[in-house]
Amino acid sequence: MAEETKETKKVISKEKKPKKKKKKRKILLKISIVFLFLVVVGWFTVGIKVMKLRSEAKDLVANASEQTFKATQTSVVYDTNGKVITKLKGEKDVYYLKYKDLPVYAVAAMISVEDNNFYKHNGVDFRGIARAAVSFVTNKGSVTQGGSTITQQLARGVFLTREVSWQRKVKEMFVAWDLEKQYSKDQIMEFYLNNVYFANGYYGIQAASKGYFDKDAKDLTMSEAAFLCAVPNAPNMYEPYHHKDKTMTRRDKILKDMYKQKLITKSQRDEALKETITLKKKKTEQKRNYIETYVIHSATKALMEKQGFEFRYVFDSDEDKQDYDEKYNKAYAECKRTLYSAGYQIHTSIDLDAQKELQNSIDNALNGYTEKDKNKVYKVQGSGVCIDNETGKVAAIVGGRYQKNVGLGLNRAYQSPRQPGSAIKPILVYAPAMERGYGPGSILNDNPMSTKDKHRVRNSGGVYSGSITLRRALEKSSNVATMRLYEEIGPKAALRYLEKMNFKSLSENDYKYYTTCLGGFTYGTTAEEMASGYAALANQGVFRDPTCIVKIEDSDGETVVSNPSKKRTVYSANTASMMSSVLKSVVTNGTGRGAKVPNVDTAGKTGTTTDNKDGWFCGYTPYYTTAVWVGRDDSKVIPNLTGSTYPKTIWSSFMNALHKEFSGGKKLESSEGGGGTNMPTTSQTTQGTTENRSTKGTTQATTQATTQATTQATTQATTQATTAATQQQNGGEDGRNSGNDE
Repeated sequence: MAEETKETKKVISKEKKPKKKKKKRKILLKISIVFLFLVVVGWFTVGIKVMKLRSEAKDLVANASEQTFKATQTSVVYDTNGKVITKLKGEKDVYYLKYKDLPVYAVAAMISVEDNNFYKHNGVDFRGIARAAVSFVTNKGSVTQGGSTITQQLARGVFLTREVSWQRKVKEMFVAWDLEKQYSKDQIMEFYLNNVYFANGYYGIQAASKGYFDKDAKDLTMSEAAFLCAVPNAPNMYEPYHHKDKTMTRRDKILKDMYKQKLITKSQRDEALKETITLKKKKTEQKRNYIETYVIHSATKALMEKQGFEFRYVFDSDEDKQDYDEKYNKAYAECKRTLYSAGYQIHTSIDLDAQKELQNSIDNALNGYTEKDKNKVYKVQGSGVCIDNETGKVAAIVGGRYQKNVGLGLNRAYQSPRQPGSAIKPILVYAPAMERGYGPGSILNDNPMSTKDKHRVRNSGGVYSGSITLRRALEKSSNVATMRLYEEIGPKAALRYLEKMNFKSLSENDYKYYTTCLGGFTYGTTAEEMASGYAALANQGVFRDPTCIVKIEDSDGETVVSNPSKKRTVYSANTASMMSSVLKSVVTNGTGRGAKVPNVDTAGKTGTTTDNKDGWFCGYTPYYTTAVWVGRDDSKVIPNLTGSTYPKTIWSSFMNALHKEFSGGKKLESSEGGGGTNMPTTSQTTQGTTENRSTKGTTQATTQATTQATTQATTQATTQATTAATQQQNGGEDGRNSGNDE
């Protein structure tokens, strides 16, 4: 019986195995079917996409003509009334050369380095792609030769973008094939050498020849031609002025390759290798006025956004910001090149009459300061930005005092952050407090105190009111009451409002130290940022990105960019109304007394930093918002400077002129609501004195730097001579700049 059982088990076992195998086969079959289905669907989807790309490429070339490769390079800028402000002219169309006028050595050099099968392929060189891949591997990731043909590079430069995707690459190939069908090799070479980029704003071999060697392309030596042809492969890497050694190394390789390919003789090669390359002195970029620099900046950013660049204003670390800056600078440079060479019609919101008034107001108020620096630029400077509240766009922008025959490359209104003093209080402290339930009648504690980070806070003049309403606290610019509110809100929560309004110079230390609420920023804010922040209050709490761009059209009249300014709600409408009510009191009963525009609702706030280094006045009516700054580029003391002196004078002069045609009409909404009428800000027991983070007598160093890769204009930024950590540690009554209004 035992044996039968054993045998039976064997039989059962044998019967079960085939069933298991059969089951596994079914599973594998199902998986294979699903996989095959996905592959088929994938190929089908890709196939449809490829067919679409083929059709698009065909249309691009079919609609092109020889004129496409000689497109007008002049971009025209218009003011809000359609009047031409300026022209941004590239050099490509001016120096266009026919094939017969191209230097023969340049043609040979380009074929040698970029596409040695140029006369053999039909637009795409698959062998060249394979060689480039092998070279990339054998040279340990170093790109020694490209896989794109000259025709493909032409297709990418004229018809496509530099987007990195398989779709763009496939479309590039299709365009190249069609170009080869429509044009001769000589025509393609002509188009290419007139459109390729040679760095430093030079498009085309003639522009590069005149720019680097001050001669016509036909007069280039073989060595010079090879030198120039080394640049287009990587314009940043082989930029002749800053990386001449790398450019020379590539020139030598090109000459040797030309000899190997039997394009030149050995003696020609040797003679060219010995030749010394002498570059013409680098041209100084044309100095433009304040309107032009801002238009270029705003238009470039609009094009970046159009291409999908994501702007950031808050960073996790210094490394994170550095990485972002590199990407920003690269994208900015590329879009700026396009701006100068695409023949755009740039429509702006700039009002030339308002611009003239703002410039005159700044110049007249500061005309008593005649001292100049070594560059013959006035040491005492001012800047201002005016925003049209209806559109949210910049109507006027002045980056400094006007000086005849002195370049206006630095636009302080958006390029130079400075500490804002008490002018920051409404948008950083009081409006956020109202969002938490405070109102104009809320009672605040105005007794002496020390901050949570052990710094004493004092009011200007050492005057304290004990208990004080929120309205009165802002009217007299109480530092103590402001600090108590800020401590309750918390730096991170309060600064989030500035983050939402794209204040771009916030640093890690600004979140650490409580005196930030008094204007003691590490770097500061610009007039553009302050104007856009106050404009949010004037616009019922809605913030709009500051820009002067209304619309950008291409040379065919097609809209490329339209109303690029984004908007978002930062404060509630109720908060904005209450803040307007309080700020109206500031210009009638407070530090801004005397700034009211006749017959028009006016709201505003002064700002003064420690030692009278910076003075501000920021304010608005129902129609316009304007922010004005006065100070020195070297951040030295200006005796008697407060927000109530020169800045208020400039602001009043400008706004009065701007509102000549206005009387009554629209009102700034006001409300006494908001709750929390008797709500204290912090514990009554806190005490102390100081407004600032830094030590008594701490000085500031001033640095001049190019902060916009974008405009390549020289910029200056105020920096601290000591770190914020040291400032915090040492304390003192003076030091880090903060609100100090009188």
